[in-house]
Amino acid sequence: TGPVFEAQLQFAVQNDAGEEVVFGSVAGGGRYDDLVARFTGQQVPATGISIGVSRLLSALKDRNDATLAPLVVVLALDDVQSSFRMAGELRAAGIRAETYVGTKKFGDQLKYADKRGAAIAVMEGSDERAKGEVTLKDLALGAELAKSIESRADWVHNRPAQTAVKRSDLVAEIQKMLAREK
Repeated sequence: TGPVFEAQLQFAVQNDAGEEVVFGSVAGGGRYDDLVARFTGQQVPATGISIGVSRLLSALKDRNDATLAPLVVVLALDDVQSSFRMAGELRAAGIRAETYVGTKKFGDQLKYADKRGAAIAVMEGSDERAKGEVTLKDLALGAELAKSIESRADWVHNRPAQTAVKRSDLVAEIQKMLAREK
């Protein structure tokens, strides 16, 4: 065995009984060249890593840190690669963003963005792409406006809290929206 490493959380969390608990290792790994030889007799270079996903999730849920939630969720309406590119551009500008990669149902994607606590959803379907645009939906404003909308037809027709912007202006427009929300 060569070098080995271990990662530990540097904070305590509360367990279900309300007691403070410090987790042990949440990740570890290293070189394991001799391990393969022990079982096969062959000298094979090997490395490995393990991550304690359940421990990490428990700790993150306990912290309930709002800075972990995405500010923007990019919906993959029909082109996943395009949504990955947009999320990458947003991250490069320092905006927490993620891409939804579950079902293709539009409603499920918006529910996901809402559940994740995102402030904005970015949508780009084939119609928007053909025009060189994306649609930005202010989820918090939309939820507030939904309380006063009297009919579904009005909601669908007026599309409150939703605006189309040039695709090239995506980052700048989202920065403006986020600045207004502060």
